[in-house]
Amino acid sequence: MSLVFIYINTVMFVTLLSKPVLRETSRYILFAHMLFNDSIQLLLSTIIVLISFCCRPVKAVCSVLILVTDSTSRIAPLNLAVMSLERYVAICFPLRHGEFATVKKTYVAIAALWVFGLLNPVIDSLYTSVTDPIFFTGQVLCGADFMFTAAPWQKLLYQCLNGLYYVAAILAIIYSYVCVMIVARSVSSDENSARKAHRTLLLHLIQLLLSLNTLLFGNIIGFLAQALSYDVFVDVRYSTFLLFVLFPRCLSPLIYGLRDETLRHFFMHFFKCGRSRAKPRVHSLH
Repeated sequence: MSLVFIYINTVMFVTLLSKPVLRETSRYILFAHMLFNDSIQLLLSTIIVLISFCCRPVKAVCSVLILVTDSTSRIAPLNLAVMSLERYVAICFPLRHGEFATVKKTYVAIAALWVFGLLNPVIDSLYTSVTDPIFFTGQVLCGADFMFTAAPWQKLLYQCLNGLYYVAAILAIIYSYVCVMIVARSVSSDENSARKAHRTLLLHLIQLLLSLNTLLFGNIIGFLAQALSYDVFVDVRYSTFLLFVLFPRCLSPLIYGLRDETLRHFFMHFFKCGRSRAKPRVHSLH
């Protein structure tokens, strides 16, 4: 299932790169980044689960996988927040949208997302390498709960940053949703665009709530590891991985990509390897 959705994400990513007008539109750039981020998390999460079932790798290898996977899980809600704010500006301040949502500013926002996402994993790795230099030479059952020394302040920082990121994302989406609703009821508003933005923001909120499952995955695994025998734990861990990690990541191309009329036509053209009779064209990006 991971490979199927990685393939779908890849085709949709290529679709977004196929036309300059898509590459130069802020919301499509952010959506392409979401696909890229989700694909990395899908691939590395699946590799970590497979490794944990068959062997105990060197901690240095596992730490790199954990660092990137943990970062992508934090970037996902923040990316949704930025996408929501972009829709908020497009509907509530249409005359200034071109000023705020430039290509350069969009890439700066994406770079900031990666800085925030990498912050906690990099701090954990540096702290562990300084306090226990030989830690990364041993073997371990690959998983976030088995990787680091887990000093009290590390757990506190992990929980605080996760809470901060998700609360900030929820507030940004709800604020954008309410503002768009108010504008949608205005006589002078573009009713069709506001209605589409309203549905998009609602989907952002649903996707954010689903991504909270990924945050809960580590806590659930830690509890199950103590409560169950090893044989039962292996089976339950795999089922929990499917439900809390894999499933939310597989929804992005279906929720956002296929409901966009312009992008859907391009996607189906590339998905059929260019064999569709009519070549799709860009009609509107609003």
